[in-house]
Amino acid sequence: MTGKIHSIQSLGTVDGPGVRTVVFMQGCPLRCGYCHNPDTWDPNAGETADTAEVFAKIKRFRPYFGPEGGVTVSGGEALLQPDFVRELFTLCKNEGIHTALDTSGCLWNEKVEGLLEVTDLVLLDIKMTTDADYREYIGCSLEKPLFFLHKLEEKGIPAWIRHVVVPGLTDAPENIRRLRELLKGFSCIQKVEFLPFHKICVPKYEKLGIPFPFDRFPAATKDQAEQASREYRRDS
Repeated sequence: MTGKIHSIQSLGTVDGPGVRTVVFMQGCPLRCGYCHNPDTWDPNAGETADTAEVFAKIKRFRPYFGPEGGVTVSGGEALLQPDFVRELFTLCKNEGIHTALDTSGCLWNEKVEGLLEVTDLVLLDIKMTTDADYREYIGCSLEKPLFFLHKLEEKGIPAWIRHVVVPGLTDAPENIRRLRELLKGFSCIQKVEFLPFHKICVPKYEKLGIPFPFDRFPAATKDQAEQASREYRRDS
């Protein structure tokens, strides 16, 4: 089976447990204000690749990620190509390789459900904490990722939640408390990560000739992300 691939990173260290081979899929239906991969949006761009070809590359990297790491499929939005990712993950699992799906959770259908059958871990973005902000800054409703999270809970699939700390938008204590309320009661959640907003993607936007939507917000420091994490865990 063939799919559209943006790129493959051999030594990812922030995309799941251990060292990961990260496969970035091409195409995304969202337009997140802080997206750092605008070059993955167009579903017709990228390179056409076969699952067997991609898996052969993954196996060559196996000495680097070993039994503690694995493969993460990211994007773009991997859920746009669920059949390809499912076939790739099936090949991985047949070889005992840990599989992780990095997703916005913005899509759900039978093919996505089938993909989850061969997914060991989901890295799920909860990008905003109100439906209004989701619609304005992301391009879908808050209901969609929350529905996806409920499905992970129902199926008992472990999840790591990711939330980007944008100063002046998502860093306020009330926002972090709303996030805590949204995630309350989900036993599938193993970890909540707060990632500092950065602007190293600006040259990509300039090359594509499009404005960076969040240019008006300052970049976040590591301390600000850690403060959000402490706020989340306060009284929890």
